[in-house]
Amino acid sequence: MPVPSHPTRRSLLFGTAGTAALLAAGTGTRFGTGAPATLAPVSRAGSAADVAVLLTAAPTTVDLGARDVATWGFGDRIPGPEIRVAAGGTVAARLRNDLPQDTTVHWHGVRIDQRMDGAPGFSQAPVPAGGDFDYRFVVPDPGTYFYHSHVGTQLDRALYGALVVEDPAEPLSYDAEWTVVLDDWIDGTGTDPDAVLTELRGNPKSPQDMRSTLLGGSAGHVAYPHYLVNGRAPEAPEVFEEAPGRRVRLRLINAGADTAFRVALGGHRLTVTHTDGFPVLPVRVDTLLIGMGERYDVLVTLEDGVFPLVAAAEGKNARAFAVVRTSTGDAPPASADVPELDRRVLDLADLTADPSVDPGDEPAREVDLVLRTGGARGTSWTIGTADAPDDTSVRVAVADGERVRLSFTNNSRIWHPVHLHGHTFRVRRSGGGGPLKDTVVVRPRETVTVDLLADNPGEWMLHCHNVYHSELGMMATLGYGDAPPDTIMPGMAPERH
Repeated sequence: MPVPSHPTRRSLLFGTAGTAALLAAGTGTRFGTGAPATLAPVSRAGSAADVAVLLTAAPTTVDLGARDVATWGFGDRIPGPEIRVAAGGTVAARLRNDLPQDTTVHWHGVRIDQRMDGAPGFSQAPVPAGGDFDYRFVVPDPGTYFYHSHVGTQLDRALYGALVVEDPAEPLSYDAEWTVVLDDWIDGTGTDPDAVLTELRGNPKSPQDMRSTLLGGSAGHVAYPHYLVNGRAPEAPEVFEEAPGRRVRLRLINAGADTAFRVALGGHRLTVTHTDGFPVLPVRVDTLLIGMGERYDVLVTLEDGVFPLVAAAEGKNARAFAVVRTSTGDAPPASADVPELDRRVLDLADLTADPSVDPGDEPAREVDLVLRTGGARGTSWTIGTADAPDDTSVRVAVADGERVRLSFTNNSRIWHPVHLHGHTFRVRRSGGGGPLKDTVVVRPRETVTVDLLADNPGEWMLHCHNVYHSELGMMATLGYGDAPPDTIMPGMAPERH
């Protein structure tokens, strides 16, 4: 039977080679041992086919563990409520806006009806203060996703949460799963994201001491006072508990605004099974780098002890931290040495789409895009073409059913996690056969090429998922037809050329 040309609603089965590769489990140094804890098995009950949720965006106070901070969120916890639904089911989410500003909800990574995408100026008018909006959409593909505000710098507050779409015919074998949401935090600490944006408009340079070889130079613009795992600072970490010998699926989500995280579990190796929701041939690594907007799923078989789960803020000399406990014993400190952070790191070239979702390598029309710093003092960012002025972004016109090859060449001085709404693309490797993703890291002086099947008509954001780069202009459009339809919100979409 021929391989489908694009992932569809699926009950996926891993290829034989992929399943066999999952049978290996990592071992390593123990950080603490003792009598095994007596823990009840955790079952994965099937998610409901249809889910209804009320998301109230409002000013709130949250406890980070290190301090209480005033912020905006979906309730008094970070992240907001986790939404779980079965693939092929429907999410009905009412957004109630009790903020003093407009807001929306974007369903990051989901191939969704464009009218429900939550992109202000593209799919809807932003919801005004005191207003409501009803999102209702089918979730076609299993995987790890998340939702967040898409207005201004609101993502750099607490307006986000996990969206887990479960496969009714889940092919992976594991005993439990943990959702691990990573974030960089500054709101309510004497400043806020809007003040950070104002400062960057005048001086967008990155601190010279925030550099990373893995990121190709500058690591970011903001040295955050806190880095969080599931809303908790290292001083009062999240604790994940299970019995030794159990296999756990970790769903890793980077909800940060300006920080890539290098993730490792002390004393263990990680088997990478998915990226951005879609399965890959399993790869065993010690650590992985996850950019803003990216998601990775990994399997790990737990040793006996108490272990540090570390998300190093790449290039920023700080870390988010949690504890994994499978027995009694003292917890490691947040500063614990984790050798895995300096061992084998996942490379994008290591990843191959699982045969069950492999779209093939058919010819496609090529469009070359350039990521730039613009403006007289480098105070703006753009996604343009080689012959476009530095201060403009573009609209990439596609036809329904067309295959398009997009190349992103980074001519700026800093890395960018490039995200496309409403679609999944295949990252091309030199030998062919890369993973399916919706967000991809492009380092300085690097070109990344992706293949896209244009199968979801509408006007779609294509932007850097560094919130501050996006707000400073690093936004383009992928649109169907030669010109945007009249249904686009007048005067609200970015300038198109």
